[in-house]
Amino acid sequence: MKFSIWPSLSAPYEQTVSMVRAAESWGWHAAYYADHFMPNGPDATPLRGGVNEALTTLGALAADTSTIRLGTLVASATYRHPAVAAKMFITLDHISHGRIIVGLGAGWQENEHASYGIELGSIKERIDRFEEYVTVVASLLANEQTEFHGAYFNLTDAPADPRPVQTPPPLLLGVSGRQRTTRLAAQKAQIWNAWTSPVGLTELNDVLNHHCADLGRDPATLVRTTQAIVHISTNPEAIAKFRTDDVRVPVVVGTPGEVLDTLGRYRDAGCDEFIFPSFAPEDYNQRFDTLSLFNEEVARFLV
Repeated sequence: MKFSIWPSLSAPYEQTVSMVRAAESWGWHAAYYADHFMPNGPDATPLRGGVNEALTTLGALAADTSTIRLGTLVASATYRHPAVAAKMFITLDHISHGRIIVGLGAGWQENEHASYGIELGSIKERIDRFEEYVTVVASLLANEQTEFHGAYFNLTDAPADPRPVQTPPPLLLGVSGRQRTTRLAAQKAQIWNAWTSPVGLTELNDVLNHHCADLGRDPATLVRTTQAIVHISTNPEAIAKFRTDDVRVPVVVGTPGEVLDTLGRYRDAGCDEFIFPSFAPEDYNQRFDTLSLFNEEVARFLV
């Protein structure tokens, strides 16, 4: 199983590159960056708070690292025209000398769409647009010219030069819908991603395998990646407050031995790559110590 890091959007760049370089020195697979413009909230109310732009940050990381792969987790189909996004990813592939991962998602965060005047649409509209978006980006990455005419996007003999270093860069789709979006991943993606527990990963892998079989694709060619918030400490009292069933996203809590056991269950459920979200606490040194503990006591035993 491979391991990757997911730094906080709100951290200063100096902290981000320090963490990514540490992960690179440990032989971790990739560093991912989320694609948002403001902190999330419960509704459309805009929130203040430092949030760095994803593709700009990846460009800096491409110049400041040498071996670790770099990707978005995930770039929203609502923020950039697909031809513009493809051009940006191809440029990043050149800056990084062929290390970019093109992570795409349909878009979801209500407050930034409302505040910046970016159309979000209904769930059906998002998925309809996303299917076209993925088709366009995938074609521009793989082909010298693209012709596409849909309900949302129209391209006529659209070139994508220079060609990317990778042929083409791997496409990651961050999706969990059991019908249309996971099927789209089985059709178009090289990498699939979603937040899951070990049980949830088993269930979604079964769905993905079913779609692959229906499409005539070898399911082993679709890489499965996942993530969960990790609270790890050698002091059980320090993480006791995180041991709760009242969570909105999957969480792994425990001593190094407990976390190692849980990550082993992720591996057994079919996880090819576990992504470590380094979002909290606010203090950088504490976040770095947590990441280092995870690497020393968990990741190195499962690689």
